[in-house]
Amino acid sequence: MGELIYLDYNATTPVDPRVFERMTVFLQKKWGNPSSGHPIGYDAAEAIEVARAQVASLIGCDTSEILFTSGGTEANNLAILGVAGNHSKPGRIVTTTIEHPATDEPCAHLERNGWTVTRVPVDSLCRIEIDEMREEISRGAHLVTIMHANNETGSLQPVSEISGAARDRGIPVHTDAAQSLGKVPVKVDELGVDLLSIAGHKLYAPKGVGALFIRAGLELTPVLRGAGQERGLKPGTENVAGIAALGEASAIAEENLITQAEKERELRDDLQARLAAAIPDIRINGHEDERLPNTLNVVFPGIRGSLLLARCDEIAASTGAACHEGGMEVPSRVLSAMGIPTEEALGAVRLTLGRYTTAEQIASAAQILIREFLQIKNR
Repeated sequence: MGELIYLDYNATTPVDPRVFERMTVFLQKKWGNPSSGHPIGYDAAEAIEVARAQVASLIGCDTSEILFTSGGTEANNLAILGVAGNHSKPGRIVTTTIEHPATDEPCAHLERNGWTVTRVPVDSLCRIEIDEMREEISRGAHLVTIMHANNETGSLQPVSEISGAARDRGIPVHTDAAQSLGKVPVKVDELGVDLLSIAGHKLYAPKGVGALFIRAGLELTPVLRGAGQERGLKPGTENVAGIAALGEASAIAEENLITQAEKERELRDDLQARLAAAIPDIRINGHEDERLPNTLNVVFPGIRGSLLLARCDEIAASTGAACHEGGMEVPSRVLSAMGIPTEEALGAVRLTLGRYTTAEQIASAAQILIREFLQIKNR
């Protein structure tokens, strides 16, 4: 087997060497506790504030509005449960049918505890039914939570329109921007959101670090209890190395955002064209234009995506299906929510590009996928 072609950047990204270099400083040299009153502690505390400014710059907010977390899941939980905790009685949350479990599970937890959770459907292109969303918002809610970009299809949601409708009713809006940050422009004022979640490992930073934007004036009830770090909303000694890494990753993303997006879109479109030329009835899942520039979710007709990828040892990618207990293969709930029939959905493969994807890799990947698809079909 030759060099692995990595096409699973929506699952996780490698740590950028520049990010790794910044991170190791706070593992080996400036490793102090940020709460300590001596020079090593001061260095660590300063690193956190530098990173806070770098993350704030990327999304266009004040440094005081950035709170560091252990990742996107904690950020989502804090946003949703933190708003819910402000209310003495169960209320109502409006969300969608395609949310990541890091959003859907906190909502389901509240639902089990008396809250009403309304999940607005999406259309066949994985875009929210905006008129239905507006109608649900008009009925009143304590929170609207919607992902910015779907992790499977890459389809972008009209978050700014949703925020505008919610603002008229005084309803805070949370968006999970884990997949979109660093791939498309993400500015909190343009989106109009009050809370925004970030996951470091989707942004060429390490796993185990993330951030939550909390608009000034919005109070949250802590989910964790402990000391007063991060305004008491994320108690515990800070992950200084991870935070410094996230800051560096944010600075790199901001500097290269437009050129990187153009590169990934060009390579993604090349891969799509190569597959479509050889397999005319291949199906593209998601919106053709309003999607992440790096994401290609396709249905290979008449076969299982899992079988295809199992034969492609040279490619690291993922399917739109998950293997559950008993070996039963079930379709992605996102594709099911889009109305795609089960047998078609089981043929889905998600191919996602990133910073280190090359034109040569795309040509090779297309050749391998086409070769193995035809062999399965013709046997």
